[in-house]
Amino acid sequence: MTAGENSNGDNQVEPDADLRNFGDTVKACRKRAGLTQEQFRPLVGYSVQYVASVEQGRRHPSTKFVNKADEVLDSFGVIKIAAKQLARRRGLASWFRRWAELEEEAVALNTYECRVVPGLLQTEAYARTLIQNVPPMPTAQEAEDRIARRLERQKLLARTPYASFSFIIEQAVIERQTGGPEVTRELIDHLLESARLPNVDVQIMPTASPEHSGTDGPFRLLESHENEWFGYSEGQQTGRVISDPKDISLLHQRYAKLRIQALNPADSAGLLMRLRGSL
Repeated sequence: MTAGENSNGDNQVEPDADLRNFGDTVKACRKRAGLTQEQFRPLVGYSVQYVASVEQGRRHPSTKFVNKADEVLDSFGVIKIAAKQLARRRGLASWFRRWAELEEEAVALNTYECRVVPGLLQTEAYARTLIQNVPPMPTAQEAEDRIARRLERQKLLARTPYASFSFIIEQAVIERQTGGPEVTRELIDHLLESARLPNVDVQIMPTASPEHSGTDGPFRLLESHENEWFGYSEGQQTGRVISDPKDISLLHQRYAKLRIQALNPADSAGLLMRLRGSL
């Protein structure tokens, strides 16, 4: 399992007991109410498949589902309390599973990165270099599995109806030449190609940036299909989904500033082509 979008290692974890416990709680409340999944489905506005995935602990519930299930099943707040327990978990792999799930149904995704090119924009060669550079070294099969999962997620960029993607990447990330000049040339070509998609904006934050609102580190913002906003931050062996409205507001303010401070998409493309020419 991939620990995080840009993670170079792969943490093996036990199945998510917290999600299973939450699912068992919903299932018990549903049965107490005398409802089958088919009968429960229209009351909460979700498919039978969604309900089954939540009850089996394979899917993180949306806020809307939690509130509606608590109301429909008259659980006296038990379902909401169980959901709060999910929000308190701090496990990298499980946190990323939730983020990846949110990402699957997102209508907008904003990403600021100062460490590596975001996973959704990586080439196979660049991803391979990242995965093989950071200890512990993976086996050949582990590396292939991680690369395949990372490239599979990139289908989100072309999925229709289109989601809106904004990426702000530090110039130094490109200038590092991870993997060498050939890998970097291919990476730049891929960034330029991705930036031509109608739903993708790629902006470069120049190395000389006297005003910079991203010095606290990389982060992401996502708008779900239910128009809820979530944030995500990731570091060494850690990552977390952010849902508190005050924290989300703060990240929105920072991202808005970063979009102004970074080069616009056209100038960013020009810089990328100059960087490519210098290799």
